[in-house]
Amino acid sequence: MKKKILFVVSLLFGLVFINAGLNKFFNYMPVPEDLPEEVIKMSTAMMEIGWLMPLIAVAEIAGGVLFVTKKYRALGAIIIFPVMVGILLTHFIVAPSGLPLALVLLAVLVWVMIENREKYLPMIK
Repeated sequence: MKKKILFVVSLLFGLVFINAGLNKFFNYMPVPEDLPEEVIKMSTAMMEIGWLMPLIAVAEIAGGVLFVTKKYRALGAIIIFPVMVGILLTHFIVAPSGLPLALVLLAVLVWVMIENREKYLPMIK
């Protein structure tokens, strides 16, 4: 049962990041009109650095796809981890309204990393 729950949660988590990455390329989701001014300034600054948003998008898409597959879930978690740090910092500092969702995503990421801890041990030995 635990494996089935982990798969469903991982699938949803992966799809969230795949969607976010694809949206950075194709802009198919409308931008909310009630965004704080700081978020708009930060997004504008990140878009002015021409390579940053495509890099984040590729990391989100690749990490999301890998996260869905059981064999590569640990690698997907490592790829998504720096993106997740950025999401958390953004919501802690600039837009606290999105913090609950960010914490749920962090909990899923930490759960998957704990489940795959034996795959990470060679990196720290």
